Amino acid sequence: MDVKDSNGTLLKDGDSVTLIKDLKVKGTSSTLKRGTLVKNIKLTDSAEEVDCRVDKVQIVLKTCFLKKA
Repeated sequence: MDVKDSNGTLLKDGDSVTLIKDLKVKGTSSTLKRGTLVKNIKLTDSAEEVDCRVDKVQIVLKTCFLKKA
């Protein structure tokens, strides 16, 4: 299964990615800002989602909002 970012670049475990859009985090009042660097992603069973840690919170991000750093 190939996991690709918004530009079509292949992603793998441990990659760093950057957000391309401001994202509201469900269940909190926080917003992840565009340009935020997310390090050490982990691939999930879905080709459209990655597991990562942002500001000490474990979340799942959709790959359509990410680009490889």
